[in-house]
Amino acid sequence: MSKHVLTAEFQHESNTFKKGATTLADFEAEALAEGEAAIAAYGSANTELAGFLDASREAGWKMQHVISAHAGPGARVARSTFDHIAGKICDAVRAEKDDLDGILLGLHGAMVPDFCEDGEGELLSRLRAIVGPKMPIAIVLDLHANATPQMCELADIIVSYKTYPHIDMRERGLQAGRILEQTMSGRIDPATLRAHRPMLDEINAGRSDAGPMVAVYERARDFETEPGIHAVSINAGFSDADIREVGPTVLVTFDRKIAGAKARARAMAEELSDAIWDSRFASENRYLEVEEAAAIASAFDASNGPLIIADYSDNPGSGAYGDATNLLKAMLDARLQNAAFGPMIDPEAATQLTTHKVGDRVRLQLGGKNDPAFGGGPLEVEGEIRLISDGRFVGDGPIIGGLHYSFGPTAVLRIDDIDVLVVSGNSQMLDQQQFKAFGIMPAEKSVIGLKSMQHFRAAFEPISGRVIVCDSGALSTPQYHRRHYRNVPRPIFPLDRDVTL
Repeated sequence: MSKHVLTAEFQHESNTFKKGATTLADFEAEALAEGEAAIAAYGSANTELAGFLDASREAGWKMQHVISAHAGPGARVARSTFDHIAGKICDAVRAEKDDLDGILLGLHGAMVPDFCEDGEGELLSRLRAIVGPKMPIAIVLDLHANATPQMCELADIIVSYKTYPHIDMRERGLQAGRILEQTMSGRIDPATLRAHRPMLDEINAGRSDAGPMVAVYERARDFETEPGIHAVSINAGFSDADIREVGPTVLVTFDRKIAGAKARARAMAEELSDAIWDSRFASENRYLEVEEAAAIASAFDASNGPLIIADYSDNPGSGAYGDATNLLKAMLDARLQNAAFGPMIDPEAATQLTTHKVGDRVRLQLGGKNDPAFGGGPLEVEGEIRLISDGRFVGDGPIIGGLHYSFGPTAVLRIDDIDVLVVSGNSQMLDQQQFKAFGIMPAEKSVIGLKSMQHFRAAFEPISGRVIVCDSGALSTPQYHRRHYRNVPRPIFPLDRDVTL
């Protein structure tokens, strides 16, 4: 008899230092679809939902997908928005609970609503109140989860991404689905335990392409081959959330039916957590000042590909505003040639530019409008409009290939010899189509300044001659002391660099 599994996706990474609130409109702008419409939009791409569908086909489930809801990283989620989306999931579970065999969810792990610190734990608590303690619940988390004890208590199975840039969402969805199938069939009895250390995040934010975490992820994969161990998940944490349960964790889902599995899982979790702690000073990134980055760009030979300058601190993917101007100003002051920059998230400027026509020269205030204290204030610029667009594009890279997005009203403004992508919608740079769809060919440029921490590497590193990272002083600056933490437990690294275990 086929199993009846209810699935849903509800994902947000909440930067508690960002002004405002994340509302339903923000989810609608990114991804908000129910049932078959969600499957049609996201079910064949690199998503958790696609992995759930793979598991369903493999096991012959009756799979019922409720909703896919995802908003770009931003301020805390408004209660009305959380209640609306969580309510859709809970209502579906309530209606089907007597015929339901399991629940499979794609979450993030760093959602902070405006009424509590743990959005995922709150959702799981509401679901447990409906289905009780015995219903198997499996969840997939982003690698940057602040995984809490409540999540581990309420979800039997937890699987996190193992790649940053994130390219294994579908794979992890399938893994979680397979473990859930074994649970529903009675072959295993899973539980998840947690280990953590007093850190804001892993020193390299969980990079899986370089640095100390490469070996740690490999060790986790090796552990998953042992009897009684089903998932070993390493979460780098999300330091832009000022909450009590912050920082890197190791989660191990083990089988309570296997003698000794719990003790072995605990040993694994502590070993990997020690590895994260022991490498806390081993940063792979050198965060350049913007003037130094621009100077490197001035002397760069692009014959083997463009220089990529990533503004780590103004990454919209961690909830930064995406309108910091310090890097663009440095690039303009250096009079860089054949360069591109984007995105500059400035709805006011984008709207102003789209009232003109291609070829017009326009003078305006660009960027720096949200909080000039972080990353620089507005720039007075003049340039030629090269393109006006509704902002729609389809990704073709390893992270968002095949998915449809929109920047909203968008323009390309050429300032001196720098093509600046001015957009309305919130998104980091992680796919070449975010430039190409608007007439900017990245491989043909000499220098590209973009706003992203790490995800850009998946699509842009293969075409680059060199990659450098800078800190423009924006909201997600790695200079943690510039943020006013009030809720994180102290002492904690690196705010307290001499903390000991």
